[in-house]
Amino acid sequence: MDRVSVELRSRIMRAVRARDTRPEMALRRALYARGLRGYRVAPKWLTGKPDVVFPGARLAIFVDGCFWHGCPDHCRMPAARASYWRTKIRRNRVRDASDAAVLRGQGWQVLRFWEHEIHDNAEAVVAAIAGHL
Repeated sequence: MDRVSVELRSRIMRAVRARDTRPEMALRRALYARGLRGYRVAPKWLTGKPDVVFPGARLAIFVDGCFWHGCPDHCRMPAARASYWRTKIRRNRVRDASDAAVLRGQGWQVLRFWEHEIHDNAEAVVAAIAGHL
């Protein structure tokens, strides 16, 4: 059973952003500070809508939320509707792998970072991205 009302849960879930999340914004600020420019944000024309794309280098970068993508270190499964959430996160991970395979098949490099990696050490993430550029 959920600990909050249906209305409050609905309001909380509506607030979950699909783009421009805190980790994505932190990554983009760090890229900009490092002088790495020329990227595009969540292009709809590219499979999986990567969070950051460097079109010239054919580099697609995804920032995966620890909960929504099932981080092995930080994802805590809710007790309420546990089977729903396990299935949901499993589907997300399968979709992530499929999107990455399609992009690689089209000649793109694909990098994925957990939100906690950006939070803990954005400079290391930016260094890894710079290494691929």
